Amino acid sequence: TIQWVVPNAQKNDMEPIILDLEPNQRSAEISPHSGAEFGYVLSGRVCLINGTKKYIVRKGQTFYLKGSYTHYLINDTQSLAKVLWICTPPIF
Repeated sequence: TIQWVVPNAQKNDMEPIILDLEPNQRSAEISPHSGAEFGYVLSGRVCLINGTKKYIVRKGQTFYLKGSYTHYLINDTQSLAKVLWICTPPIF
């Protein structure tokens, strides 16, 4: 589930969302792009797949990546995960 933090943010330079990932679900796959992304895990734990690399990101931790590789998040736990995700340029 995606909640837009700023309504109509697609017209801005940055697009902040809150992503709810149910247990054993994954986000949409994001194709390579020229922008950057920042995430902050509000609750739960996610696995960030960035190209061929995997990173575990827990509640209170952040991630930052350039859009150079295909990337997405996986919630491989039995609890809901919530992530504040900010993209530039807007892609959601």
